[in-house]
Amino acid sequence: MPTNWTGRGRVRLAIGGLAALLLITFTLVAGRILVVDAPQPSDLILVLAGETDRRPAHALELLHQGYGKHVLIDVPADTMIYEFSQLDLAQKYVRDLPDAASVSLCPIHGLSTREETHDVEKCLTAESGPRILIVTSDFHTRRALSIFRHELPSKSFSVAAAHNSTEFGSRWWTHRQWAKTCAGEWLRTIWWNAVERWW
Repeated sequence: MPTNWTGRGRVRLAIGGLAALLLITFTLVAGRILVVDAPQPSDLILVLAGETDRRPAHALELLHQGYGKHVLIDVPADTMIYEFSQLDLAQKYVRDLPDAASVSLCPIHGLSTREETHDVEKCLTAESGPRILIVTSDFHTRRALSIFRHELPSKSFSVAAAHNSTEFGSRWWTHRQWAKTCAGEWLRTIWWNAVERWW
């Protein structure tokens, strides 16, 4: 009997050690797993709503590099910034661009990435082409790519990461804000894969 219990104890210890090793490994790579930065030449560059100081600028860089022919920027249609609507501010932003003719806006009413796909679908035209390059925040790239591919299967998507070091970094445990962003995005990723995509 003692020998048997000793054997069981060793198995439990080995399983516990393996679980701890897997947890530590996941902790170290959790931030990097969220990020997909693999832009492909496309017919349209789609900028998801949010981080207006980073995402549109990165999309314009990609436009200049030849990754797309046109930029479509998602803008929350119901959001106000003081007395200005975000849509009005976005229109002014586009008018002042040297590439204004190559940029258009898509009003967004949905509050989730999945709902955003349906708003985007309404803005797409036959002339947009099937290949779409998504531009979004680095931590949001993997989930956004998965959602768009699931919700709009007739289109071909790739994704480019817009970086913002004040918001997120792969070494997420070194900054409080990075940790909050990483934890929040993992919760949304788990929810999408375990629940929302099956509705």
